Amino acid sequence: QVQLVESGGASVQTGGSLRLSCAASGYITSADSMAWFRQAPGKEREGVACIDRDGDTVSADSVKGRFTISRDNAKNTLYLQMNTLKPEDSAIYYCASSRIGNYCTLGKGGYNYWGQGTQVTVSS
Repeated sequence: QVQLVESGGASVQTGGSLRLSCAASGYITSADSMAWFRQAPGKEREGVACIDRDGDTVSADSVKGRFTISRDNAKNTLYLQMNTLKPEDSAIYYCASSRIGNYCTLGKGGYNYWGQGTQVTVSS
């Protein structure tokens, strides 16, 4: 089993920055791929960014140039640096992990384990 715990969510104003963290424990290794998803009220959960075991990343078009995903394998922690935040970024942000590590995907079906989420609210 893998446990994922997100933190760092907050309320910020438009243009602000936040860094989300996801602490992983249990049977997780640097060979797993990991990702951030988000879900706003009344909308489907969508992939934001992912990172594979080699550090290669994929980002959604809506966050390219503003959000950066990274991982610290020594700390078993995943990060999402979010800059130039917009009201449409408001959502619950979830981290996820997958046993398939040689590539990552923004499709939620590709992930085995999920955290409980952290709320991000961006006000105009």
